Amino acid sequence: MHGATLVVIDVQRAIDDPSWARWGDRNNPDAEVKIARLLQAWRTSGRPIVHVRHESPDPNSTYCPGQPGAEFKPEVAPAPDERVVVKHTANAFIGTTLERQLRGAGAQALVLVGVITNNSVEATARMAGDLGFDCWVVSDATATFARPDSDGILRSAAEVHAMSLANLDGEYARIATTEEILARLEGDARSGSEASDGA
Repeated sequence: MHGATLVVIDVQRAIDDPSWARWGDRNNPDAEVKIARLLQAWRTSGRPIVHVRHESPDPNSTYCPGQPGAEFKPEVAPAPDERVVVKHTANAFIGTTLERQLRGAGAQALVLVGVITNNSVEATARMAGDLGFDCWVVSDATATFARPDSDGILRSAAEVHAMSLANLDGEYARIATTEEILARLEGDARSGSEASDGA
């Protein structure tokens, strides 16, 4: 995971709007806490970070520019020197500079966090995998909401989340928890230190 880029997707005030929970509660209520931990680890180690901001062209969307929902949630807001990519569709690669920025920086591995699992996170992870990036999705630093399936049966947020991750696992991305990702970072730091001592 040396040099992996942390990609934080759509963690904006819009997700706290009651309209998102019209079918039921979201899962992983502490996802923002997990994201903040990962951000701190990335910042401390000097690894690259990209924040994705969704700006919906729909004037009725909670993500419409100019509305409070379009603002980043403060606990995971970008630092002044961190890159922000603005998107207008679910997929963070479509119509944006994300791929060009990543290629230009020599990025090979991506760690995806944010919302919502079965929409922007899944769409971005699928594209990342197809583009050849070593993509990781952090299961407890992503979240979604309950919704009905095509037969009208209400599926809990946990079910929707789990199926979305299952769709990605193996073919497009690898699934890991926050603790597993942090352990990998710590392992990278130890191996780098040992290599330096050996020199």
